[in-house]
Amino acid sequence: MKAAIFAEYGGPEVIRIAEVETPQPGAGEVRVAVRAASLNHLDLWVRRGLPVETPMPHIGGSDIAGEVDTLGPGVAGVEVGSRVVVNPAFYCGRCDSCRRGDGGSCAKLRILGEHTQGGFAEYAVVPAASLLALPGPVSFAQAAAAALVFLTAWRGLVTRGGLRAGESVLVTGASGGAGTAAVQIARLAGAHVFAVTSGQEKVGRVRELGADVVYDRAQVDFSREVWADTGKRGVDLIFDSSGQATWEANLRALAREGRMVVYGATTGPEAVTNVRLMFWKQIAILGTSMGSRRDFETVMALVFTGKLRPVIDSVLSLERVREAHERLERGEVFGKIVVTP
Repeated sequence: MKAAIFAEYGGPEVIRIAEVETPQPGAGEVRVAVRAASLNHLDLWVRRGLPVETPMPHIGGSDIAGEVDTLGPGVAGVEVGSRVVVNPAFYCGRCDSCRRGDGGSCAKLRILGEHTQGGFAEYAVVPAASLLALPGPVSFAQAAAAALVFLTAWRGLVTRGGLRAGESVLVTGASGGAGTAAVQIARLAGAHVFAVTSGQEKVGRVRELGADVVYDRAQVDFSREVWADTGKRGVDLIFDSSGQATWEANLRALAREGRMVVYGATTGPEAVTNVRLMFWKQIAILGTSMGSRRDFETVMALVFTGKLRPVIDSVLSLERVREAHERLERGEVFGKIVVTP
């Protein structure tokens, strides 16, 4: 089969298109003919090298939508030819979290395209338990653009963050995949939504998604603006993926007893915390990653009914995966880039 692979860590130049062996599903697995996959910042980090065991040569891509092609031994209740989207979080099924029926904090969580081979290929093998049936009106591209980021945003805002109607939310990195998902989820939940992005065009587009107030981080100190715009109160909840660069500003922008949910560290992992500010304001800092099967099914149902909509920046062929990496690294993407084999 044809796949976009890399055999060493580095910049986008390490990615090449190659013919590789078509994978065969094992027990409890299915092979999916990939019709659409989408790019995440996670793909950039995996390509650069993470302190995790990544199979090499590696096929990236955590978001897959397609058709079931082959069933592995022991798989029942799945039909060949079924249209599906894949939950990119693979749970162990044995830890305390999984036994509670959650799985969102699975002790041995694996992520499709990070710990396993991913979807930037003609075929991918995944656990049958990770499949979700795709309704006819929903395109493969829409499903692939939604899976990881809407799961992450739902888990962070609703399950971990405990977002309630009437609260205020600040979404940093609001023009990214998870950011565009978070703005919509917060709006749907009845929150007053503040957002941070870069560039006037993106400011306008984030506002169109439902944000009430949008700041251009290149033009203003967003923490000062939030403080002023909330009457020196701050926001109840912050959803952040940048980490180091926005850490102190985020803490200043939080209200008393506010919560900050952190799901990434795109600008660096070593943030300095003003501990006095944290205990005086009684701030809670919560980490989150991916989500549970319940989270996935809940948020994807909202996507399927059109209450939430994935934002697709562009659709590129598999041969242009390297270009997709380059554009995402340069910050040129609004929403998600979808890749089609």
